[in-house]
Amino acid sequence: MSHPIVHVIDDDAAVRDALRMLLKTEGLDVVTHDSALGFLDSVDRAGTGCVVTDVRMPEMTGMELLFKVKEMGLSLLVIVISAHADVPLAVQAMKEGALDLLEKPFDDEALLAAVRQALAFDSGKRAQSSQEQEIARRLTTLTGRENEVLAGLLRGQPNKIIAHELGISVRTVEVHRANVMAKMQAGSLPELVRMSLTGQAKGAAAEAGAQPPGDR
Repeated sequence: MSHPIVHVIDDDAAVRDALRMLLKTEGLDVVTHDSALGFLDSVDRAGTGCVVTDVRMPEMTGMELLFKVKEMGLSLLVIVISAHADVPLAVQAMKEGALDLLEKPFDDEALLAAVRQALAFDSGKRAQSSQEQEIARRLTTLTGRENEVLAGLLRGQPNKIIAHELGISVRTVEVHRANVMAKMQAGSLPELVRMSLTGQAKGAAAEAGAQPPGDR
C-alpha cells in the first residue's frame, strides 16, 4: 500500500515552499507542483493522500482541476485555497467535490485540520474497501447449496422453511448454515447479514448464486 502524499499545487513558489515547510513539520510527505497540469502529468493514479491547490493558476485553474480529478477517478480529496474566496466560489467548489475551501491568508491550524481530515477519510475509505474485498472473497468460497441456504437466511426464513423449499432435512440446513458462518467468519447471524449486504458482497453473492446447487 502506497504511503499517503500531500500534493501542493500553486504557481507561486513562495506559497509552495511555505506550505511544504508547514506540512513537513507535521511529519507529512509533501510533493509540490507549480501547475495543475504538472500535477496531472506526474501523479500516481493509484496513489493515496490529498491535494491542496490554489484556484487562480495559468493553463488550468483549481476548479478545472477538481473536475479532472473526478474524471480521472483519482482517490484524492482536494482542499482549495484562494485569495479571492466568496460564497459562489465556495458553493461551486463543494459541488465539484472539494473537501474544503480556505481563504488566504488562512490560519496554519485550519489548513492542517483540513489535511488531517482528508487523510483520515482516505484511510477509512481504503480500510472499508479492503474489508469489502475480503468479504467478497469469503463469499466466493461458499458452495452452491451454501449460497441457497444463505439466501434463505437473508430472507429471514427459519431453518424449517429453508429445508422445505430446498427439499432437504433441517439437520442438513443446520450443517450448511454452520459452514456458512465459519467460512464467512461471522460471529452471529446479524453480523452475517451485515457482511452479506455490503456493496461489493452483493455482487459476489449474485455470482455465487448463479453456481449450480451443491450436494443435496
